Amino acid sequence: MTYLRRALKYFIQISLLFAVIIGILMATGMVSKDVAVAFQHGWTSVWWILGLFAVMSLAYPFFGYQKRKINVVGDPADYKEGIVQALDARGYVLEGDQDGVLTFRLSSALNRAARMWEDRITLSPILGGFQAEGLSRDLVRVISSIEQTFRNHGNN
Repeated sequence: MTYLRRALKYFIQISLLFAVIIGILMATGMVSKDVAVAFQHGWTSVWWILGLFAVMSLAYPFFGYQKRKINVVGDPADYKEGIVQALDARGYVLEGDQDGVLTFRLSSALNRAARMWEDRITLSPILGGFQAEGLSRDLVRVISSIEQTFRNHGNN
């Protein structure tokens, strides 16, 4: 269900972006306001473009969200404070802590909206560390920040 929700959100976002760009081009006179003239095959082209967006939207959640492991030594509960500080520096706030599973959300409403409210980062304790789950592009930055925080604490 989460997969389909994410795909639908991405489809809506990319379709709206397409409509805004075409609307601006039509409003400025750069493209004809008649769809039959603006697109080579008229409305058929529009439906093909929307179909392509649907295919891209179905593929995006598969590649755009991932799970990655963060290796730590010792009890994962001992790392909570450092993780909260590292994610706070990245603009995340602790949303929940249930049975050691830490859930974070972006603090900025604008950034949350830009990610279609799919900004949750979840850190679950596993053997040897944590499993981080979230948007791929954010996950890389978050994991890097967490690892850097613990490297700095280890050197002091």
